[in-house]
Amino acid sequence: MEVGPQCIYMIYFLIFIFGLAIGSFLNVVIYRLKTNESILIGRSHCPKCGAILKWYDLIPVLSFLIQKGECRYCQKKISFQYPLVEIITGLLFVLILSKFGFDLLITYYLLLITCFLIVIFVYDLRHYLILDKIVFPAIIIVLFYQILMGNFLNPFLSALLASGLFLSLVLISKGKWMGMGDVKFAILMGLILSWPNVLLALFLSFFSGAIIGIILILFGKKGLKSQIPFGPFLVGSTILIMLYGHYLNTWYYNLLF
Repeated sequence: MEVGPQCIYMIYFLIFIFGLAIGSFLNVVIYRLKTNESILIGRSHCPKCGAILKWYDLIPVLSFLIQKGECRYCQKKISFQYPLVEIITGLLFVLILSKFGFDLLITYYLLLITCFLIVIFVYDLRHYLILDKIVFPAIIIVLFYQILMGNFLNPFLSALLASGLFLSLVLISKGKWMGMGDVKFAILMGLILSWPNVLLALFLSFFSGAIIGIILILFGKKGLKSQIPFGPFLVGSTILIMLYGHYLNTWYYNLLF
């Protein structure tokens, strides 16, 4: 049965709303990973005053707008991280559905992995740390999926290559250029993308990191010896190649040859 455009748009709208709700949950995960609170138990509260939040304080994006970016109880500013994570999660969910349609296995898999990647992105951006408790479960999920799909050797060798490259950089620089968290993420990156997509993602990560680093230095936001978290660039490149690697590889090949 053919699905009309209006029905498709409605499905996209619903998946966007679902993504907003999941993004709200990811914000909780990101916050509680730092405070060591239980992710599943305990009501949401204001991180500034500790006030227990009502259901109408927790409506994704809308509550932030209605409250003008302030806590209803203490009037302290709410971080823009909260609506941004919600909106970006919703948009990524729509992109995944629009690209992979109703191939349920790969769609569910990519939605789940995207959630892990968003948490890694934001947590490393805020705290300069890629947590084992997030990376290792993601690695297990991707391994299980690749084995299920009968495609293990390429992802395994790609993970070995990417992590080996990062480990060598850690050892050469004695941890000054990047940390072991980046090495562990490189394993996840290789398993998700496989060869040759992982190579393009690594190039984009280093290139975008260098460009942003130079811009921050030129505007006085960072110094030559300042730390810049590399995880967000790795995650951003992974998501980009995960969704559009085929098109980017084709464009790159045509550009060279």
